[in-house]
Amino acid sequence: MEDFARALADFVRDHQAWAAPIVLVLAFGESLAFISLLVPAWGALVAIGALISASGISFWPVWLAGGLGAALGDWVSYWFGFKFKEHVAEMWPLSRYPDLLPRGEAFVEKWGVPSIFIGRFFGPLRASVPLAAGIFEMSFWRFQIANFVSALVWSAALLLFGDVIAHIAEWLWRVV
Repeated sequence: MEDFARALADFVRDHQAWAAPIVLVLAFGESLAFISLLVPAWGALVAIGALISASGISFWPVWLAGGLGAALGDWVSYWFGFKFKEHVAEMWPLSRYPDLLPRGEAFVEKWGVPSIFIGRFFGPLRASVPLAAGIFEMSFWRFQIANFVSALVWSAALLLFGDVIAHIAEWLWRVV
């Protein structure tokens, strides 16, 4: 995974016009219930965030693309849960993780709408909370508001984390 993140960051550094579309696809995959279990993309998103100041990539389009991709991934996951209900647990790759969906369901039952925001920031919950929200038929608009707000905050957090790490590494390189 580390090689993938490095190769992708190198590509984005060399082809900056692709930064926003790549971030959109990565965030979508990271937030889509089935894909996020197979290919965690957060490392690549942090690596691309490290390029923002170093390469002069504009933060705003990359941030919006990341937020939109993440929100769309959760929207599709919510729809899957709403449409297929408990049968989602029988689908691959979720069938390989039998505890994942029940944990997401318990989390949504306990926290309600804030679970969408909180779940966005915790790996396994990120994959299961939108599905559980759909299964429980959480209000569509309440879900979407929490979904889009949390997606924008999550995208900013990952990208800015990478940017801050890059600044610290640059400072350490000069000092040491």
